[in-house]
Amino acid sequence: QVQLVEFGGGLVQPGGSLRLSCSASGSIFSINVMGWYRQGPGKERELVATITNGGSTNYANSVKGRFTISRDNAKNTRYLQMNSLKPEDPAVYYCYCNLDQQRGSQLTASEYWGQGTQVTVSS
Repeated sequence: QVQLVEFGGGLVQPGGSLRLSCSASGSIFSINVMGWYRQGPGKERELVATITNGGSTNYANSVKGRFTISRDNAKNTRYLQMNSLKPEDPAVYYCYCNLDQQRGSQLTASEYWGQGTQVTVSS
């Protein structure tokens, strides 16, 4: 089994910064893609940012230039630095991971989600 543990989140004023982290542990052969999605009240879950095993990043247009995703492969941990937070950024931020697990001689791709962490932007 695999666990994703998230830290960070909280309350910040508009224009402020927060840093999220997500660590994966358990039966992991390799991590393919890892990142964050978010879901605001009454909204669909949407992509925020992801980073591949090779270091390629993908950002939602709404966060480009403000958010930065980074990784520590040795710790199976990804970080999301969120700067210049706006009133439209509040949501529950969910860590996402697509990874390979070895079962016998085969590798099987699986997806996992973190428990979510609340980000609130308010003055």
